[in-house]
Amino acid sequence: MKNTIIEYCMQKKGATQEHPFGPAPLVIKVADKMFALIFEEAGMAVRLNLKCDPVIAENLREQHESVRPGYHMNKKHWNSIMIDGSLPEWDLFDMIDHSYDMVVKKLPKSLRESIAEVN
Repeated sequence: MKNTIIEYCMQKKGATQEHPFGPAPLVIKVADKMFALIFEEAGMAVRLNLKCDPVIAENLREQHESVRPGYHMNKKHWNSIMIDGSLPEWDLFDMIDHSYDMVVKKLPKSLRESIAEVN
């Protein structure tokens, strides 16, 4: 699942990956802004932090036991999703899409346009 999550994130236009906080977590960015953090144990993804609209974040937390306030993040704007098999892959992908879109829409217009032009 870890590789699937990373591959999905890296398909996003302008996505880059790095380890700005040491060996963990893997941070996926667009235009130098984080949209996904992947925490691992024993080579397996165990938690995925994603940016989220505060209202949607609360709804997701109420609906899914595996979605919690963002670990080491602003709890209002970030969710931590436990990768325990309880959420279908497409739900995770929808949450990744939402996080990416939230970050991109806050970028200056010139940056958004340059990202849109990336093949």
